[in-house]
Amino acid sequence: MNRYRHLFTPITINGMRLKNRIIMPPMGTNFAGLNGEVSEQQLDYYSLRAKGGTALITIENVCIDFPFATNGTTQLRIDNDQYIPGLFRLTERLHQHGACVSVQLNHAGASAYAARLNQQQPLSSSTQPSKKNGTIPRAMSVEEIYQVVDKFGDAAQRARQAGFDCVEIHAGHSYLLCQFLSPIYNQREDEFGGSPENRARIVRLVVDKVREKVGPRFPISLRFSMDDFVEGGNHPQEMLTLLEHCQQNVDMLNVSAALNDTLQLQIDQMDLPDGWKRYLSRDVRQRFGKPTVIAGNIRNPAIAEDILASGDADLLAIGRGLIAEPAWVNKVQSGQEHLMRHCISCNIGCADHRIARSRPIRCSINPDILHGDAYRQRHVSRPLKVVVIGGGTAGMEAACTAAEVGCQTWLLEAQPQLGGLARDIARLPEKQRIAGFPQFMERRLRALNNLAVITGKHASVSDVAALLPDLVVNATGSTPLLPPINGLMDFIDRPGSRVFSITGLLSGIDNFTDTADKRVVVVGGGAVGLDVCEFFAKRGARVTLVEMLDAPGRDLDLITKNSMLTMLDEHQVTLWMQTRLMAVHGEHFSVKKDDALYELPFDFGFVCLGMRANQQGLDALQQWAASEQIRVMNIGDSVMARRIIDGVREGHDVLTTLEDMGCLA
Repeated sequence: MNRYRHLFTPITINGMRLKNRIIMPPMGTNFAGLNGEVSEQQLDYYSLRAKGGTALITIENVCIDFPFATNGTTQLRIDNDQYIPGLFRLTERLHQHGACVSVQLNHAGASAYAARLNQQQPLSSSTQPSKKNGTIPRAMSVEEIYQVVDKFGDAAQRARQAGFDCVEIHAGHSYLLCQFLSPIYNQREDEFGGSPENRARIVRLVVDKVREKVGPRFPISLRFSMDDFVEGGNHPQEMLTLLEHCQQNVDMLNVSAALNDTLQLQIDQMDLPDGWKRYLSRDVRQRFGKPTVIAGNIRNPAIAEDILASGDADLLAIGRGLIAEPAWVNKVQSGQEHLMRHCISCNIGCADHRIARSRPIRCSINPDILHGDAYRQRHVSRPLKVVVIGGGTAGMEAACTAAEVGCQTWLLEAQPQLGGLARDIARLPEKQRIAGFPQFMERRLRALNNLAVITGKHASVSDVAALLPDLVVNATGSTPLLPPINGLMDFIDRPGSRVFSITGLLSGIDNFTDTADKRVVVVGGGAVGLDVCEFFAKRGARVTLVEMLDAPGRDLDLITKNSMLTMLDEHQVTLWMQTRLMAVHGEHFSVKKDDALYELPFDFGFVCLGMRANQQGLDALQQWAASEQIRVMNIGDSVMARRIIDGVREGHDVLTTLEDMGCLA
């Protein structure tokens, strides 16, 4: 407790007492009903974070004016009194667990979900799309502006009726109010455009209307993008001036950043350091002296404490960190940091699922974001033995889960250490956050007396049979895909060669320290190839990327793709798209583009054409198991090379297999 004195000091904001300084910011979930009603999934999801000690939970942004204000595949609504009962059930549930509850009121403007508009144009300050290649909106009339102001007020009144302790007005992230504030979007010449005072006018009107509706003793938060991170947009000094015109009736200032086209700086990409946005909230807090909120990859409790102790902010918004670890607050406060799942900022199950794939959110490292560890209350109904082959993240999840419900479990790993590809890829400096997950899993393994780990030995069928298992889980991972290309096997990862696979880079990464001005050619523009490009480009190499498709990053999540494309541009990586590798030589690649052959010389050459499932020994294992009537699960990359999220989910599915076997009570 004393170590994190500031984190656990209560704060009162216009009558709302928060028991600590951790808040959950609004993050879309795609859990709402199709018509915008609260679902049972949302009740479970938010309740788990309230139980975990979070002081203030801000519900994902809600639609104040259907359909023009709506965004996302499914979104909560508050534009009609019929939504109050469901919202009241939600606030009532969270209050039972000691959390205060806020709701973010939002109008999407030009970012509206097009399928709900029935071919009508979305609304905005002007006709500028909210993102590259986005829908062109129409400029709102002054009458429509005042109608939207009233809608915000009506929504705030409903929020108070529904039991919320606070409302937040969203004026950032390329939504409607931001479309007035930012000169990127606002090209008006009337009283709502041009000068900072005019561009801020709609926000001031909204804030004042909300204050009128909720009364003087009810907290109002304002969220905004302090820096657009776009040329010609708002930057900190401009935003401070804008706030001078609209923050008077606000109680909390929630500092965020970025627009749609800089999404990787809004939903922070993996390599950004903990609390990297703290300088933005510092300026706001110093200027206005009001309780100020900051976010930005905050994972480490010591850094969180320092942000508060230094006066950079009063409250910390931990979003993805609470998806990964609902009990973040309780575990830090009780001295159980070693038991925390630290979000790896991969942005796959949360951001990419919701924004790019229209799926409900998930988490790469937390396979059950609705119920958490509730499965540990269950137990196998008879003695059961489980053998897991492969100690990557999928295998570790399967082994831990089986042991935690009472199975006698063995985890067999051929390598000297656990962690698989996740541990290896974390050797890249830009991917080092990933290392926290296999480290967490190892701590989880060590806490289980009924789980034995054997490393450094390939598991044969006879080894498995000797353990007399009832269930075998195969999680042998993946290996680099090396197609039959002329010369490839003669050079790749050979002693003295300049040609490497991703495993050749990772196993010898300390040998690549003198990279400045080196010629590096990377074949393959998927996730692995782009990781290699990033490593060398950021260390001064002259990088060339060769890809068969017409663009790199087709298999990446939205945030990582944005960051990688920005990296390629900023570091002037030479792109050879729609180009095929024909042959590998000691000092150059032969490639074919538009029916012409070219030679690409290199100091270091990398062939990164993806990964393939490692199914060595699987057929023999399945044949033996079938003869003995033993169940076999094949999970993770040994099914097909994919991502951490897939393997961890399938590892956790050992529970379903045990149920199917009639063994789990």
